[in-house]
Amino acid sequence: MDKIRVLLVDDHMVVRIGLRALIDAEPDMEVVGDAGNGAAGVEAARTLRPDVVVMDISMPEMDGLEATRRIRQECPDVQVLILTVHAQEKYLFPVLKAGAAGYVLKSTVDTELLDAIRTVAGGGAFLYPSATRLLLEDYVAQINSGANADEYESLSEREREVLKLIALGYTAAQIGEKLVLSPKTVETYRVRIMEKLNLSSRPDLVQYALKRGLLSEYT
Repeated sequence: MDKIRVLLVDDHMVVRIGLRALIDAEPDMEVVGDAGNGAAGVEAARTLRPDVVVMDISMPEMDGLEATRRIRQECPDVQVLILTVHAQEKYLFPVLKAGAAGYVLKSTVDTELLDAIRTVAGGGAFLYPSATRLLLEDYVAQINSGANADEYESLSEREREVLKLIALGYTAAQIGEKLVLSPKTVETYRVRIMEKLNLSSRPDLVQYALKRGLLSEYT
């Protein structure tokens, strides 16, 4: 029987080494590669075409959610399993919207990761215990508040980058230098983002970014 081919994407080498040892010890799976950030993970997925990618959320260069979106778009036959320290419900919807097939807490790696890999490799979905309740509570809260769960999904990749940098306090000129854009173009992005998210001020934008967990990799 063919082994389940696994790609590891995490910015901590110690974590990757530990995961590789755990997975390679199983007779029905093997680690075929690893990457230290989201961008490298996307490239590795394109090249290696693993069955499952075990993906961290908070990483430099490209976070795990954006990397998941790209992998699912470019390699739809590759399943993504998010591995994270975050147990809050605010992370669950973004993970599922990004196309991940599962969500495992790092604190339960020794008891749940291997089962999760087998589950998603077989076409199933895996959520850690109590995640269903959290999803339901989050869904009800969004309905009660009138929030549109798809607002963030309407933003382009560049708009998401600009949103994060604005929320972090960068000026239009600084953002333009960082992303190789003119300050005027950055301002156009800002206006468009505010319109799409129905926000009216910069403080609103910062609060939105914090609530969505978009700045978790910087905190």
